[in-house]
Amino acid sequence: MVKKIAFVLLAGLVIIQFFRPARNVSTAATPNDIGNKYAVPANVQEILRSSCYDCHSNNTAYPWYANIQPVTWWLQDHVAEGKGELNFNEFLSYPPKKAHHKLEEVIEQLQEGEMPLKSYTFIHRNAIVDAEKSKILSDWAKGLMTEIAVTNNLEVKTSEEKH
Repeated sequence: MVKKIAFVLLAGLVIIQFFRPARNVSTAATPNDIGNKYAVPANVQEILRSSCYDCHSNNTAYPWYANIQPVTWWLQDHVAEGKGELNFNEFLSYPPKKAHHKLEEVIEQLQEGEMPLKSYTFIHRNAIVDAEKSKILSDWAKGLMTEIAVTNNLEVKTSEEKH
C-alpha cells in the first residue's frame, strides 16, 4: 500500500513538470518605466534591481529551482501579486494620485521591514535591504512623492491628517 502511494505521488510529481506557467520575462521596450520620466539615481537603481525588480517589474531573473514544479507556480503567484501591487516598468501608466500612493506604500513597507519578503531574502541574500539602503530608497521615494504632488497639484494629506 505504501509503495502504491509513493508511486502515485512520484508519478504526479513527474506529470506536473509538464505544466508550466508563462514566465515574467520581456524584451519589449518599457515606455512606462519610472526612469523614463523621473530621476532614478544609480544607487537607487542598483537597490531596485537587486531587491525589487524580480517581483515588481516585467522581468524576473529566475533561479534554477524555478524549473521545478510546484515551486514555479508558487514563484509565479508571488511575481503576479507583486506586479499587481507595484510595477516599476508600468509606473508611468498610473494616475498621479495612485503613483503618489504607491510611493507612500514603498516607504511604509520599508519602514515595517516587510519588503523584500523574508522568503525571498532567505535565498537571495544580496536582496536584503539594510538600514542604509532603506534610507536611500525612502528618501528617493519621498522626493519623488513631492515632485508628483507639486507637478500635478495634488492635495496630499500628511500622515497626521490621515489618523
